[in-house]
Amino acid sequence: MQVPTRKYDKIPRSKPDPAMTEEKYQELSKKLEILKTLKRPREAEEVKRLALMGDFSENAGYQLAKSRLRGINQRIIDIENLLNRAEIIKASNDKDSVQLGHKVTVETANKIKTYKILGSVETNPDVGIISHNSPLGVALLGCRVGEIIKVQVANKEKTYKIIGIE
Repeated sequence: MQVPTRKYDKIPRSKPDPAMTEEKYQELSKKLEILKTLKRPREAEEVKRLALMGDFSENAGYQLAKSRLRGINQRIIDIENLLNRAEIIKASNDKDSVQLGHKVTVETANKIKTYKILGSVETNPDVGIISHNSPLGVALLGCRVGEIIKVQVANKEKTYKIIGIE
């Protein structure tokens, strides 16, 4: 008999970045509470109900419910680990150099863009939030207004000039 492997067993898990804002910490705490108090008990009841239908090997509903419950349990574990390791980002009042939590205005290819540098958990490039672990984030940290940096992105070198730090 072949031993089944679960999807999450095949995905390599890297340690999540612990840096996050207080708002993200609160959001994850609420999500964890919902998973623990609403979703997991509901799914556990569904598994229990479907288990009463008999033969587990041919009970597709039971197998699916059990899989959903495992997924919920894994999300709970992941969020708990992230919250336990969390390092809250407090933007420094020192605007001399780019730090974690700062907004940075840069000029590249005659376009002005503003990026907020946060942890990987909150990254959303569409709204200008980049990770401090991204190539641009790493290059910007510690730089001052007026500095020009070069970043290698997708086999291209882009030049950025720092215009402002908030």
